[in-house]
Amino acid sequence: MTTEDKLRIVQELVPGKQISLAHIIAAPDPLLMEKLCFQKENERMKAAIGILTMSPAETVIIGADLALKASGVTLQNVDYASGTLVFTGTVSEVEAAMNAVVEYSNRTLSFTVCDITRT
Repeated sequence: MTTEDKLRIVQELVPGKQISLAHIIAAPDPLLMEKLCFQKENERMKAAIGILTMSPAETVIIGADLALKASGVTLQNVDYASGTLVFTGTVSEVEAAMNAVVEYSNRTLSFTVCDITRT
């Protein structure tokens, strides 16, 4: 195949109204928590991690507000440039926060949302 015969593929992100990742890590390994440099206010901070990816990216600010109001999670990362929201807390707190963000985004903001996954 010559250079002229090669297929060129251009990939680009087309932001829509969506949650493309909603994942809960229950009982993360302490080494993971250390490597992520998460704030540790007390022992319950090790119980679970919630990870969301939202588009448009600025909607993570709304997601962060909803997560805090829905439960006692601690925000670890609110990146409104990439659309990433990460929070920690007990498993029930993280589940409540995740459900609140996903449901509100779907029902009120008319977002396309993915299933909440868990490891």
